[in-house]
Amino acid sequence: MLGRFALIAALAALPVTLQVPTVAPVPLAATLQEDLVKVAIETGEGRITVALDRGRAPLTVANFLRYVDARRYDGQSFYRAMPYDKGGLIQGGITSDVKLLFKPVAHEPTSKTGLHNVRGTLAMARLEPGSAQSDFFIMTEDILAFDASATDPGFAAFGHVVEGMDIADKIFRDPISQTKGVGAMKGQMLEPAVKIVRMGRVK
Repeated sequence: MLGRFALIAALAALPVTLQVPTVAPVPLAATLQEDLVKVAIETGEGRITVALDRGRAPLTVANFLRYVDARRYDGQSFYRAMPYDKGGLIQGGITSDVKLLFKPVAHEPTSKTGLHNVRGTLAMARLEPGSAQSDFFIMTEDILAFDASATDPGFAAFGHVVEGMDIADKIFRDPISQTKGVGAMKGQMLEPAVKIVRMGRVK
């Protein structure tokens, strides 16, 4: 942690030469503070409670809460289970009607927020950076390859599971279709999808 330097010249009648130390800039992530907002995700298989980090990922959290507060996730589903190493991720979002989608949110890379795509993390699904709308991941395994790097903007992490990780694990282990899905998602589609009954802030 970089300290602040106070330089005082109080030597009367004597010439003083001061050398000001060079201070490296503080990374943005180090200046951000945690500010958590809890949301309950009621699914057909149980409740998952998440804490969204509004302090570190304000744009992404505001986007997610906009869908939550407008009740647009209610009745949608977790529909994908992507394997990765010993676990993977589950993906949910709005698939029933494109009219329920808001405009895309600006990308907040992990290099800016200081968050990481580890087990229990929520991150936005996207195609290109800045194209994320409603779809999101819950990691059931550390997937640090999803963090931003010098050559890859990664996926925007914005919260973590605080209760019900066993439910996320259960959804990940649910049956999948071997034929449904397009491209990289083929063989990763839950069958049946797991309903998101409702989402709401936890007071």
